[in-house]
Amino acid sequence: MPEPLGKEVEIHCFVDANHAGDKVTRHSQTGILIFCNRAPILFLSKRQNLVETLTFGSEFTAMKQAIELIKSLRYKLRMFGIPIEGPANIYCDNEAVYKNVAIPSSVSSKKMHSISYHFCQEEVAAGIVRIAKEDAATNLVDLFTKVLAKLKRDELLDRFMY
Repeated sequence: MPEPLGKEVEIHCFVDANHAGDKVTRHSQTGILIFCNRAPILFLSKRQNLVETLTFGSEFTAMKQAIELIKSLRYKLRMFGIPIEGPANIYCDNEAVYKNVAIPSSVSSKKMHSISYHFCQEEVAAGIVRIAKEDAATNLVDLFTKVLAKLKRDELLDRFMY
């Protein structure tokens, strides 16, 4: 691995899922927006492969996918010799997912989500990511998961577009 040179980079990620947003198939839509420092460098808006019966499940699937993308980005940055400042910050608007991942003593009682749960918990424990609660009204990734009114869309775009 190359010697890290230059200024450290902070990684921030907004993640959300629109549960059963597809009116025909009822598949959920995952939205992920990743920033290096203040620059948006990666976004993802993708239909989930499976139909989830609970919002919790679709949000957890989106969280797992976001962490996988962050791990990949961290590795690429390190291979370029770019130092990374601390764990990546992930902002999620679902209270249940936030509590299940961020609080180490919480236990997932849902067997079907246990793989995503344990994967996310391990990454938090390893110091690769840290999870924070983002208010649903200010979650930037809503741009990629929901149909928004023009005023709301412009407000969210103005927060990170120059």
